[in-house]
Amino acid sequence: MAAESNSNNNFEAALFKTADKLRKNIDAAEYKNVLLGLIFLKYISDSF
Repeated sequence: MAAESNSNNNFEAALFKTADKLRKNIDAAEYKNVLLGLIFLKYISDSF
């Protein structure tokens, strides 16, 4: 069980490391647009 937990932690760490490499630095104004879009999609999803 401990080996499975350790491999899961290694996999998660590798995923976050990869995501950090793929993610770019964006301005706060651009981030606002992304966040508002996600909130809108959540609202539409909940209403249907």
